[in-house]
Amino acid sequence: MAKDSRVLVLSRSTVKASVALAAAPRVVAVSNLDLLPQSIPNSLFFAYRRPNAGGGFRDVVAAFEASLPSLLDHFLPLTGRIVADPRSGRLELLHCDNQGAELVLGEVGVALASLNYGNLGASLAEIGVPVQYDAAVALSVQLVSFACGGFAVAWASNHMLLDGYSLCMLANAWSELARSGAVSAAPNHDRSVFRPRAPPSYSPSLGEAFTALKEENLVNALTTESSFVQRTYYVEARDLEKLRAQASRSRADGEATRLEALSAYLWKALAAVVGSSDKSCRMGWWVDGRRRLTALRFKAVMRNYVGNVTTFAVAEASVEGLRGRPLPDIASAVRESIRSKATDEHFQQLVDWVEEHRAAKYVETATVGLGSPVLAVTAFTSFSFDTDFGFGRAALVLPTSKDGARLCDGFVQIIARPGGGDWLLTMYVWPRLAAALDNDERRIFKPLTADYIGLNQYSRL
Repeated sequence: MAKDSRVLVLSRSTVKASVALAAAPRVVAVSNLDLLPQSIPNSLFFAYRRPNAGGGFRDVVAAFEASLPSLLDHFLPLTGRIVADPRSGRLELLHCDNQGAELVLGEVGVALASLNYGNLGASLAEIGVPVQYDAAVALSVQLVSFACGGFAVAWASNHMLLDGYSLCMLANAWSELARSGAVSAAPNHDRSVFRPRAPPSYSPSLGEAFTALKEENLVNALTTESSFVQRTYYVEARDLEKLRAQASRSRADGEATRLEALSAYLWKALAAVVGSSDKSCRMGWWVDGRRRLTALRFKAVMRNYVGNVTTFAVAEASVEGLRGRPLPDIASAVRESIRSKATDEHFQQLVDWVEEHRAAKYVETATVGLGSPVLAVTAFTSFSFDTDFGFGRAALVLPTSKDGARLCDGFVQIIARPGGGDWLLTMYVWPRLAAALDNDERRIFKPLTADYIGLNQYSRL
């Protein structure tokens, strides 16, 4: 890219909630489920085409400056600062006395269409989006104008505070507030629903699912960096429906979901690539518990709960078996693996296990890179998106994160395309698997392009 392809930060300001708070700082402890993800930056990136006549980047900035304080009234913990617990030394607390969220304004001298959409995560990192921010800041809202007249909005936070569902809830609330002046569904920030039992109780096998995040337990950095390539694909709705239909035939447990069908297809593709190199391979899924928790104390607060309610389900199968089994059987195995983890008792055991292991950081054992190959999936496909805050619907939504651990597993991130039935996938996978998907005769995984999301008409500076 050109030398002016890095984001130039024009200003950083602090935006406080507009409501009056008590004079004394409030200390909010995160839940035990919040301590399972690493303390890493995560964000939602929204790309918008050039606004219609009468609406330029200045108007976008003005909208945020005018209404962001009102949004923060509903998300007061995000006006605080992340601090370390004096007993454990770990980042576990929020000092919430309305220090304010960060508002970053920037510009970049390239057109949106000039980004490398086939490897979009790396392309965004190259231009410096999201913009770096203080690790103690709970929320950094970033507005970046592009030379084509388009712009981007990044909602950046810490995974310890917000999982994917929570980030989507925040962005949706902003669009609703900016258009209507109100937020209809009040967010719930009460993390006390995930309390440990006294004494804590959990299955011994739960400890095997996690590995201490120490250098001696991780592969070296060069191995991690050289083992994978990045890809950004789109999968059309018609192909997803065909896969779903094929994965539903002769299933005793009902029709497959689109996620189960695509997971089954990827698992078979992984097995074909592994071939004789290993006897087995694994798939994993980060599962949102909000819709799956059934106890009344959970159901009463889950719909608008802000925080982490995620667990990791993993399943292993023989390479020979996967290559020979029909797609419906594999999709059934996917469903059963997810269901087995998304239970009230499993989430309670997670809370109890963390209570006795708070002194150290842990990571899912399957993702370290030892044992059979693992392809892990995280899906935003069940989350609804409202991306129009008065300047049209976003052309693209992309979750981003910066994982500091030296993990060595394949990774697939799925998100629905705004306003359509297609899915976008960002992948961090082995070169052999990427080549297999690139050359798949069925052409299910198509490289993402600026043409596909309608940005090439904004390519001229």
